[in-house]
Formats: sequence, structure tokens, C-alpha cells
Amino acid sequence: MRHQWRLLLRPHHILRSQLHNTTHSSSHFQVLSNPNLNLPPFRSLTSLFHTTVSQKPQFINHRDAVSRRFSSEPEQAIEEKDTDHTHIVVADIFAKPTVGVDDIRKELELNSIVISHELVLRVLGNLESSPNVAKRFFDWVLESYGQKLSSKSYNLMLGILGVNGFVKEFWDLVGVMNKKGYGISKGVQNKVLERFQKDGLGGDVEKLRAVYASGSVDNSAEKVCSKLCKIVRSEVWSDDVERQIRELGIEYSSDLVKMVLENVGVEPTKALIFFRWVEESGLFKHDERTYNAMAKVLGREDCIDRFWKVVDEMRSNGYDMEEETFVKVLGRFCKRKMIKDAVDLYDFSMAGANQPSEDCCVFLLRKVAVGKQLDMGLFSRVVRIFTKSGNLLTNSMLGAVFKSLTSVGRLGECNKVLKAMKEGGFVANGHLQSKIAFQLSSTGKKDEASELMENVEASGSTLDHRTWASFIEGHCVAGDFDKASDCFKQMVEKEGVSSAGYAFHILVNAYCQKNRAIEACTLLVGLVNVEQLKPWHTTYKELISKLLVQGGFQNALSLLVLMKNQGFPPFVDPFIEYVSKSGTGDDAINFLKEMTSKRFPATSMFLRTFEAFFKAGRHFEAQNFLSKCPVYIRNHADVLNLFYSMKSRKGSSATNVAA
Repeated sequence: MRHQWRLLLRPHHILRSQLHNTTHSSSHFQVLSNPNLNLPPFRSLTSLFHTTVSQKPQFINHRDAVSRRFSSEPEQAIEEKDTDHTHIVVADIFAKPTVGVDDIRKELELNSIVISHELVLRVLGNLESSPNVAKRFFDWVLESYGQKLSSKSYNLMLGILGVNGFVKEFWDLVGVMNKKGYGISKGVQNKVLERFQKDGLGGDVEKLRAVYASGSVDNSAEKVCSKLCKIVRSEVWSDDVERQIRELGIEYSSDLVKMVLENVGVEPTKALIFFRWVEESGLFKHDERTYNAMAKVLGREDCIDRFWKVVDEMRSNGYDMEEETFVKVLGRFCKRKMIKDAVDLYDFSMAGANQPSEDCCVFLLRKVAVGKQLDMGLFSRVVRIFTKSGNLLTNSMLGAVFKSLTSVGRLGECNKVLKAMKEGGFVANGHLQSKIAFQLSSTGKKDEASELMENVEASGSTLDHRTWASFIEGHCVAGDFDKASDCFKQMVEKEGVSSAGYAFHILVNAYCQKNRAIEACTLLVGLVNVEQLKPWHTTYKELISKLLVQGGFQNALSLLVLMKNQGFPPFVDPFIEYVSKSGTGDDAINFLKEMTSKRFPATSMFLRTFEAFFKAGRHFEAQNFLSKCPVYIRNHADVLNLFYSMKSRKGSSATNVAA
């Protein structure tokens, strides 16, 4: 079918009928380039076409020569991808004056850098203060990739030369630009005039003004573009519009066509009509830059089918999607919540030479994760696209997805995500497993936490002691102490007690904070006696202190025995404080017996306890305690002196009161 672009001007119902009868094999637009074509007249000029086609065209993956359709998962929300710092790497490569042409190519290949029009602009845009590096880069691109240079590229280089005092080189480049039909931009003229005036180059100032004036009246690409766009935008496309354009006598270039498409892009249908017409009329043969410009214009919700048709045609003609096009269209898809098309676009770009970076994969995975619904089909698809190209999933990637799931309260879905990433050859490390375990158990997602544990073990891995501790701590935070205790017992059963000290300390501390120290003590005693658990010394000390505060004196005494049997020094200070303020003489005797392996401890411990009673003002209990002490303590000189001094002090106080 000749002149298919004219279908864009046909009535809506006629077009739908024709599209319905069109087979997929004719999805590519037929490009005609005969300059002597006689275009048939239009039969009708009606409202512009805005319908959608039920199926996108296929694109070609040149690396595996397999055509494939995009799948049809639901749409989700997504945002723009950040630009990388490739231009900095390129600038560093060209900053080495000793590196030859072949070495430059090797370094670019090692860094997976593909020269594109947008990359050229970014590199030059950051080299204004390094004119020699900029000139070396520009000359290399001109020789190796001349088609990547545009009017804007030349103007950037021209500005660098002018503002850095390279006057001869500046005028040489102006001459080259004149031959190509490129004019000097207003911004470059202003900057360079300022430098010429500062350097007292009056002749060059006048010459630049004259060249700018003559080049900006009729011949510059900008002026020609302005005239052409005015014609295209002002009227419905017709034979008369074509006639007016032809009468301009324009010599079309990539720069000019790209500029027109960008300026007419607010009316994408008109831009597409011009895009088709200019080639079918034999006036211009589209290249990578003009295809990308058209793709950027059509990459929107109401033109989605035309977009896919153009990019498919671009790929079939051997051209690749540029990074700038990918980023711009992806951002637009994101804002319009076109997540399926965003993933399709990622798939398309990964099949080309300008593959998106790892950051882009992370970006899409995160945005699928926070969509209105978690579409695991799309999530798995992004993983497959990424890994199929030889890339490896990493812990940082899962960490980013995990944060996204948490941010939208979708943490319970993390096992599905882990499964999808496992199918991509990835298994989370211990640190990440520990983090996920805590989040699941602390938010009360017991079933999901158990599923995570089962999945890790099913994969042939074992949970390390910190992951077990995270499960336990999480259950404690959620207030489920029974589950926390069961989890700890499960850990001991599977891993033994050799590395259980940290997890048990967390469990005991959690019990104590909830005023359940006696329950923690019962658990500890059972595990020590049955499983030969050896809690940390710190665990014993903290539990004893809490028991004494929470009325568990006898339980605390039982821990003294265990500490003694496991070789820990006795923890006596809280006992002395408790007994002196709240205990009885019997309590004091029982404490002193339990703290030592002998019948009684040293006399100094008795003296400390007596002193504590006196300090607390409990003289009667001190006397009661003395009556229960062994004879050698009751008759000990230091003890007798202590009681005598306390009695004398008490009598003196009573006399002073009477006086």
C-alpha cells in the first residue's frame, strides 16, 4: 500500500476497518524514496486519527535474530530514570594526550560506551574549560561518527573555541559550518562577542556580527525550521501544504528534520505526517537521529501504537534507540502510569546496542513493586530481560526493591519477589535475609516469616545465627513471645547452642522489658539444664537485676547457682541492695550460701551485708540477720565493732534528741 501516512487523515471508522483487515506481516511501514512520485489527491481531510490498534508490531532482536511480541500485563506507575555519568568517563579518556585512536576505541568498549548524538552534546557541554580535550574529542567524532554531529554540536564546539581565545580555529569551524548550512546560535554569538571585545579584537567583533546577521536571516537551520513549522502547524495537511513546503526549496538534513519534528511535536499526528511525507517525497532518507526524534514525539499515551510501529521500523532498518529517547519516553510512560509499555520499552532497548544500565532495571523493579497492584508477571519479566543479557542480580538490587515494598505496606509480598529473583539466579546474603526476617516478624506477618524460613532452607542454604536472632527479635517486637520462644527452640534444635548466645540475650531482654523476667528465668533454666545452653554473662546479670525488681528473688538465687556452675563470677551487688532494702535475715543467709561453692563466703561479704542493712536504716533486720549467722561471724571482732559503733551512734542520736 503506497503512502500509508495518508491513513492518518482518513475518517476514524474507515481507518479502523482497514486496520482490522491488515495482517501482522504488513506491520512495517513501506518506505518509498522515489523523487519522482506523483502523490494522489486527498479524498477527505477530517479530524485527526487518535485510535489505538489492538496489537503492537514486533521488534527484531539482532543479537538472537528472534522476533517476539510484548506480553500484555496490566499497567503500573513508574518515574524517570536518572542519567548516568558516561560523559565524565569519555572526557577522562580524551584527556590523556598519549592515547591513540585504537586505544580510545578499546577504552570506550571496555566501559560499554556507545557514541550517540546526546552523549556528544553532554561531553562538549562539560568541556568549556578544557578546549584542547574538547577539540580532540570533537575531531575524533567528526572523523569516526560524523553523522552524530549536529548544528548544536558544532555550536557547542564553536563556543568552546571562541571563549577560550582560539580565534583561527573558531573561524575555520565557522567556514565548515557554512558549507553544511549551519548558522551560529544567538547564545554562542553573545558569549564569543564578549570574549573578542575583552581581547580588543575589533575586526573579529564586526566580522562575527556580520556573519551572524547574514546567516540568521534566511539560511540558518533555525530560520528554515521556523518557516517550515509555521506552514505545517497553521493548516490541515493538504496538497497546498505540500506545495508551500516544496516552494521553500529546502535542502533537508538530519538536523533540520529533527528540529521540525521537535517543534511540531505538540501535534504528534502532524509531526508523523511530515515525517512520512518528507521521505516518501524523495526529499530525505531518515536516519537514526530522525527516527529517534519521531519516537520521542510519539512516545505518549494517545500515540502508543504509532510509537511502537515507528520504533519497530527503526530497528528493522538497522537503527538503535538512543539513550536520551529511552529516558524521555520512559519518563513519560511513568507519569502516565503506563508500566506495561515501560517494561516493553526496557525490553526493546535491552535488545539493542544502547542497553540501559543496571540502575534502570532496579528502577523498573521498584516501580512495579509500588504499583497499584504487585504484578509479578511484569516483575519476573524485568528480571528475565536483565539476566538474559548476562547481567547478575545483586543484594543491593533486592535491598532497593525491599525498601519499595516496605514503603507501600506490601512487605508480605517479599517471598514472591525473592522467588522471582531466585529464578533469575539470585539468593540473598545473610545480612539481607536478616533484615527481611526482622521486618516480617516484627510486623506480625508470622506466616510470611515462616515461609521465608522454609524457602531459605529449601534452597539448600542455612539461616545464620543473626538471621535467627532477627526472627526472634522481630517476634518479640510484635509482642508474640510464644512464637519468639518457639523460634529460639527451633534454632537450638537445628543449629545447636554454640552460637545461640546473641539470640537468647535478645529474647531475655525482650521478656524483661515486658515485666516477664520470671518467665525468662524459667526458659533459661530449662534450656541450660536440658540443652546445655551457656547464656552470656551479661544475660545473667541483666536478668538477675530485673528479677529482683520484679519480685523474683528465689528465681534470681537459682541463676546464681547456674552462673557458679558455668564458671562465671558471682553477681552480688543487686542482691545486697535488694536484701538490705526489702529482704529478711533469712533472705540474706540464703543469698550468701548460694553465691559460693563453700558453706559460707568470706567474712567481708557478711560485713558488706551488715553495712547495707545499717545504711538502709534497718537495724532490727541487721540484728535478725546476725542471729542467723554462724558463731564465728557473730563473734568476729570486725562484726562486733560494727554493731557497737552503730549502737553507740544510735544512742548518741537519742541523747541529742532528748537534750
